[in-house]
Amino acid sequence: MTLDTSKAVVILGVLLALGMSSAAFIFGIQAKHIGSGKQSIAVKGLAEKPVTADYAEWSVGLRVQGTTFADALAKLRKERPALDTFLVSQGFAVDALKSGKESVTPNMVDEELPGGRTRSVQRGFNAAQDVLITSKNLPGVEAAHKAILQFEGEGHPVRFEDPSFLVSNLEDIKMSLIGAATQNAERRALEFARNGNATVGAMRSASQGAFYILPAGASIDSSDYGYGGTYDKSTISKTARVVVTIEYNIER
Repeated sequence: MTLDTSKAVVILGVLLALGMSSAAFIFGIQAKHIGSGKQSIAVKGLAEKPVTADYAEWSVGLRVQGTTFADALAKLRKERPALDTFLVSQGFAVDALKSGKESVTPNMVDEELPGGRTRSVQRGFNAAQDVLITSKNLPGVEAAHKAILQFEGEGHPVRFEDPSFLVSNLEDIKMSLIGAATQNAERRALEFARNGNATVGAMRSASQGAFYILPAGASIDSSDYGYGGTYDKSTISKTARVVVTIEYNIER
């Protein structure tokens, strides 16, 4: 091997060594950067409190049949004063009653044909009108709901639904529960971190999950703690519940 060749080999070796050293330095910096990346933890927070419905909506109405359009409409208008008298006797003011439009529609029935076939034919007319009652007298609405069965039993063609007992300040209730649920989520994150020898850092993200209005004392499965929720309208005493999901940075 000549002297020039030996020098070239030495120079090449030095350059390779420097290159490997530089690569190792670069890869070390990248690994350190990856290893120092912050981890996070996502927890759910829950809060609830009792609430009471403060107003009710109740739909009642009349349904009659007549042989002609005019006959059905006349029967409907004849029955309306009796319904108004009943509602007033139950303590509802006139301005609490919101009357819907009168309607008259063909009364269609299925008529059997030879061979087991059927066809739809008209047999007179149906006339109807609904009345929506809005009241803050919740015990009065409950009492009227029970009493209307007797009114129907006396031969009046009335129809009715179960009352809806509602809460007027739902948004205020929701906001107060979101604050409490956020604190609950933070306590859970701190407990997880304490058991994992970690420290909870700043909040990374937060989202509201389900918002529930449940009958007092009712429970739901934790698997339902997603988006959406329920609104019980059948009871006066209720439980409001909200779920939030919060993600925190954690450091070891």
